Amino acid sequence: MLKHFSIMIAAAILWQFSSSLTLAQSYDPQQADKFPPSPLEVTTPDPLLPPVGNKQPLSLPEKLRLQAALDGLNQEAAAKLQAGDKEAAFAIWNRELRLRRYVGAVDEVQALARVGEIAWNQSDRQQIFYITQRLQAIQKQAQPKNSKTQTNVDLQLWRALGQAYQNVRSLKPAIEVYNQILVAVRQQQDKTAEVDTLKTLGNLHLVWFNYPQAAANYEELLTLATSRGERQEELTYLQQLAYIYQQSKQAQKSIDVLTRIKDIYSQDINSQAQLPTLQLAIATNYETLAKENTALLPEAFKNYQAAYTTAWQLQQYARAAEALQKLIPLYRSQGQLDAALETSKILLETEARGANYYGMMQAYDQIGKLSLENKDYPQALAAFKDGLELARQIKHQEAYFTQQVAKVSSMQGNEQK
Repeated sequence: MLKHFSIMIAAAILWQFSSSLTLAQSYDPQQADKFPPSPLEVTTPDPLLPPVGNKQPLSLPEKLRLQAALDGLNQEAAAKLQAGDKEAAFAIWNRELRLRRYVGAVDEVQALARVGEIAWNQSDRQQIFYITQRLQAIQKQAQPKNSKTQTNVDLQLWRALGQAYQNVRSLKPAIEVYNQILVAVRQQQDKTAEVDTLKTLGNLHLVWFNYPQAAANYEELLTLATSRGERQEELTYLQQLAYIYQQSKQAQKSIDVLTRIKDIYSQDINSQAQLPTLQLAIATNYETLAKENTALLPEAFKNYQAAYTTAWQLQQYARAAEALQKLIPLYRSQGQLDAALETSKILLETEARGANYYGMMQAYDQIGKLSLENKDYPQALAAFKDGLELARQIKHQEAYFTQQVAKVSSMQGNEQK
């Protein structure tokens, strides 16, 4: 379950923001001298606009006519790009973007987002820089005069800005925008918008590998879902937190979250198949903590044993074997060779139930080595011979087991003299 969730998160991050951390440096306005003047700031009169002498805002009919013409420019640019003429395509798009501001800020930002996504896909750093620079100018103009009161913020514009920054993979400004949106929707007591914004922020912080802040966002979401009794959402946020705490190596917090997920799954017969995986993850975290606090070692043993028992009952023999494979070195680290040996014999039976011949061969090897440590040569020899027989069947490690049989036979012979 956790592995599957982490794969989904990683895939989403790679799909949306691959290479963003390296390219984001190119969008700093202080680097403007590295590029020619922005084509988005050209002031030459355009035939699609009313005469220069008329400085009044466009009327609604004029805006509608301009919008239709700009949609045509967009289609023309797309056709140019399709034909392989990238330079001409972006020249047309830049003209469209210059004129979009006469229609309205939201319309302009949405167009910037659209063309920005295309520029990103074309790896056009210069175009992305121009678009990001324009977005920052619009954001500055839209900034509320009173930073403490944001109930009158144009949320449609700010959400468009947030999406546009995401499209050009300018993540830090995107986070700043969504934090401002979060303040506004909280002042408006819009719980639905608050949840949506926290989700967006959590994902953006994950993209930047800012696990502490991502965790803070999802902890807030978890609190909201729990207070409303939204069980499915609560489970989703717990899974996301489990991934975050796993990635940030926070073992105790991982245990707390995984335990809550385990309790939820225990009450749902359709989810109980996930329990061994959770118990294994909990045990692994306790084992990590036990390196600093040995008093927690019994918890690691208990959870590994629980994982084995649950997996066996569910006939998940591969998962049961995994728990036993974790237990054996743990017993050995505590000098409990007899317990490690008995666990290895249980492992052999478990691998046999799962028809895992390679696993059985490894279990015979484990039994042989532990028996040697106990100087039980007959048992060690029997184990290595059984391992050799399996090795011959699957044509793997035959030479190794042949050597082990010869070695133990010699040791047993010397012992008997």
